[in-house]
Amino acid sequence: MILQLKQLFDIPGETQDISFDIPPQEAEKAAPDWKFASPVTVGGRAENRAGVVTLRFRCTFKLAHQCDRCLTGFDREYCYDFSHTLVRSLNTPNDDYIVCGDNTLDVNELAISDLLLQLPTKILCREDCKGLCYVCGQNLNEGECNCP
Repeated sequence: MILQLKQLFDIPGETQDISFDIPPQEAEKAAPDWKFASPVTVGGRAENRAGVVTLRFRCTFKLAHQCDRCLTGFDREYCYDFSHTLVRSLNTPNDDYIVCGDNTLDVNELAISDLLLQLPTKILCREDCKGLCYVCGQNLNEGECNCP
């Protein structure tokens, strides 16, 4: 979704709501290591308060995982909140602001990059996952093995 920001930048007090879905295929193009089990639902608001434009949004989605310990497949839902300050230009480079020089912002790209930075690096089916027996490969969450 391309967000048009000219009116938002020009009028203090102006707001613009956003609500859309990013299809799983589009999200997976940007993040080929992840399997999206649902669209990424994005909802939020951009607002100009005293000349400062802030974009706040929430991403909700479901990923299909394989547990790093027991290799069991499962889906998990995620919900993340993000906030960014939008500007038309900067005099010096600053990662705290999103520069929108042409008064537009690709919210799909921003949302996907934000959520990828939030995803966990270790995926477990549950916090107390026992994993697999290193001898016979039995899933120890389902029961004990007969290994000595």
